[in-house]
Amino acid sequence: MCAMSSVLVVEDDPAIRTSLIEVLTGHGLLVRSSPDGFGALREITRWLPDAVVLDLGLPDLDGAEALRMIRGLSQVPVLVATARDDDAEIIRLLNAGADDYLVKPFSGGQLIARLTAVLRRSAASGAGPGALGAPGGAPDPGHAPMVTGELRIDPLARTVHLGDREVGLTRREFDLLAFLARNAGRVISKRQLLAEVWRQPYVEEQTVDVHLSGLRRKLGERASRPRYLHTVRGVGVKLVSPS
Repeated sequence: MCAMSSVLVVEDDPAIRTSLIEVLTGHGLLVRSSPDGFGALREITRWLPDAVVLDLGLPDLDGAEALRMIRGLSQVPVLVATARDDDAEIIRLLNAGADDYLVKPFSGGQLIARLTAVLRRSAASGAGPGALGAPGGAPDPGHAPMVTGELRIDPLARTVHLGDREVGLTRREFDLLAFLARNAGRVISKRQLLAEVWRQPYVEEQTVDVHLSGLRRKLGERASRPRYLHTVRGVGVKLVSPS
C-alpha cells in the first residue's frame, strides 16, 4: 500500500462505514467518508482522493449513476462494492467506469488487497488519480497508432476507432485492447493479461472474461462469431484482422 494514500469511503450504513474506515486507517491510509452520492461528488472535487470505495446502495443516487457522475469529474480509481456477482451487473459497473469490484460480504483483507491493486495500477499508469478531468490513463509516447483491419488504436490519444466510428471504452478495456494490438496475431493467456494489463497476479481470471465480453459487444461481435477477438480454447485470446 502506498504510504499516506487517501481514500474516500462512500457508504450509507453507519456501522459498515465505521468498520471500513477502521480497516483502512489501520493500514496507514488517510480516509474521509460520505453517506451519499452527492456528498461523494463534493469530496472528490474538493479533496482529490487517491481512490474511492463506492457502495452501490446509496440513498440519493443509483450506484451506477453515481459512478458515471464521478467519471465525469475525475479518473480517480473506483473500487465498487456490490451485493450482486452476476455477469450483467459486473459488466454494467465496469462499463460505467469501475476499476475493480468486491462482492459483499467481503473481508478487510480482501478490501486492502483490491485497493492496493488499483492504487498500484494507477501509480504505474502515471496518471494523477484525483486530478479533475485527467485522461483515462497515461499516454504511451513510444507507440504510433496501431491498425488492424478497420480497427485503429491510438495510444497517445487513448482513442479507438472502428472505421469512422469512435468506440467508447473504459480505461481497462482500452489497456486490454492496446496490449492485444501490440501483440496482434499472438495468443495471449489470461494469466499473462492479468500480469501485463492488471499487473496483479491475484486478480481472478473472470475479470478478463468480463472485460473481453464488454470489448466484444462494443466492437459489434460475439464470442461465438468473432471478428477481431478470437478465443483459443484452453490457451488464451488473440487479436487478428478479419479475413
